[in-house]
Amino acid sequence: MPRKEKIVGIDLGTTKVAAIIAEVIENDLKVVGVGSTPSNGLKRGVIINLEKAVDSINRAVDEACRMAGFKIDSCYAGISGSHIESVNAHAMIAASRIGGVITKRDIERVTEQARAIALPLDREIIHALPIEYTVDTEKGIKDPVGMSGVKLEADVHIVTAAITSAQNIYTALEKAGLKVKDLVLQPLASSYSVLQSDETDLGVCLLDIGGGTTDLAIFYDGAIRHTEVIALGGEYITNDIAIGIRTPYKQAEMIKKKYSTLSISPEERKDEIIVPGIGGRDERKISKETLYSIVSPRVEEILMITSKAIKRSGFADVLAAGVVITGGTARLNGLAVVAEEIFNLPVKIGIPKRIGGLTDIILDPIYATGVGLILYGHEKKNQTLLPRGKGTGIFEALRKRFDEWLAKYF
Repeated sequence: MPRKEKIVGIDLGTTKVAAIIAEVIENDLKVVGVGSTPSNGLKRGVIINLEKAVDSINRAVDEACRMAGFKIDSCYAGISGSHIESVNAHAMIAASRIGGVITKRDIERVTEQARAIALPLDREIIHALPIEYTVDTEKGIKDPVGMSGVKLEADVHIVTAAITSAQNIYTALEKAGLKVKDLVLQPLASSYSVLQSDETDLGVCLLDIGGGTTDLAIFYDGAIRHTEVIALGGEYITNDIAIGIRTPYKQAEMIKKKYSTLSISPEERKDEIIVPGIGGRDERKISKETLYSIVSPRVEEILMITSKAIKRSGFADVLAAGVVITGGTARLNGLAVVAEEIFNLPVKIGIPKRIGGLTDIILDPIYATGVGLILYGHEKKNQTLLPRGKGTGIFEALRKRFDEWLAKYF
């Protein structure tokens, strides 16, 4: 029997670490293992305690491996956090082949030229994502290979990260026994699992609202145009609940998941929710209206800040396909309706695609990034990545930049 290839995605979130294992069977994907555990050692997408982060990764991976029935040794990992920054760069080169026929080598050269932007020593490029090419005066070309031309230009979306944050992710996963095949921006990964090609063509904004951050990615004409990470997420809603009803964070998180809603009828307002007692105290009751009055303003605040970010991007007028919201906070009842009012755009909740195997488990917004990492890895393996998803391996570059940074400051 031929050895089945395995692809693993590790989603390092503020509130959970998820590990998803898939097998490639006749070029089709089948999810065979899923592990999810509360996240410790991470805050707003950044590792703040290495040993606790390693422990969380180990528990999620062990759960997924027990389900799959085998061990794993490599993965694709997501990266997020407020340290993420992006810029659109432009580059131009002369065609290298006599006769002016554009080759794959020309594509590589013009992309490298676009990557040659001035960066502080403590930052590194994690993605150089082609937007479109221009051959001589012909603009808007997606794949210029084989075309005749003397001059090749490229518009490229450059995503950078703090080198120490990226290095800490590599270190944590290595300590957990996993080799990192590629580090992938989380909203880019999520786009693979929840967006359709017609949406990225028309213009769509993807919002991945996790525990600590809201990751934003805008696509238009089949290419990624803007990415941004906003340091607000579901944990802020939980904190408000904990303070508002005077209960520990864990109890507040449970109440949020079980009872929170952004759509409440007059009859439901007086319904009561039991708040467990702590320290030997008796349990208490609060009304659903009280919980609604805590949750709703915070969600609206997150969406308003996100709306301003979309307008600042300069692409608000091209989002014909509207907004797709995914991530754990997308589970909130009534979120799409509230978001439509704030964005003044059509909104839907993004559910990961059916890719075979444990479909019932992964059809949940909290697994959007994990499933997206699997799909990203599958396309990269086949070297058929879409223009919006072409990534760059950065492990050795990160090592080099990290050494340079240490030498300069220490």
